Amino acid sequence: MLRLNVIIASTRPGRVGSTVGTWFYELARQHGNFDARWVDLVDFNLPVFDEPYHPRQQNYQHEHTKRWAASVDEADAYVFVVPEYNFGPTPALLNALNYVYHEWNYKPAAFVSYGGISGGMRSVEATKPTLTTLKMMPLIEQVAVPMVQEQLENGAFKAKEIQEKSAIAMLDELERWADALKPMRG
Repeated sequence: MLRLNVIIASTRPGRVGSTVGTWFYELARQHGNFDARWVDLVDFNLPVFDEPYHPRQQNYQHEHTKRWAASVDEADAYVFVVPEYNFGPTPALLNALNYVYHEWNYKPAAFVSYGGISGGMRSVEATKPTLTTLKMMPLIEQVAVPMVQEQLENGAFKAKEIQEKSAIAMLDELERWADALKPMRG
């Protein structure tokens, strides 16, 4: 079974990313075509890139990098649960992406974005060039959650029907790409 890492990209105290992420993670598990894994950047506590060697060398010196590299390497596909910070991605996400290189190669990625009126979509678009540089395939299909605060009820995220449908379509497409790219990773 394909492994999907659902990566919570915000590390800010008080974030709603884990709330939105919980909804999507459960939906991905129910989808049934992925071994979905919860990956929260908070749990890795990655400092600003501190490895003495370029990530392409995979000569990791620090335990946090080795743990992160193993998590990234084990996945066949990724969904990044992302907010928008000043029209762009979180610094924690960019840092995490840049920590490793080969581990990302030839794998598809999709997004569940959230925020204000734009629903985090500017963050997604700003992140895609980094993904392609890492030889990843960012998908067009995504889930956007504009005005996320309006969908929070008693500490839980309440998805709209269009978001549920978008998530399923995204997972279906993510599976196609993960299968198609798998021979390139062999």
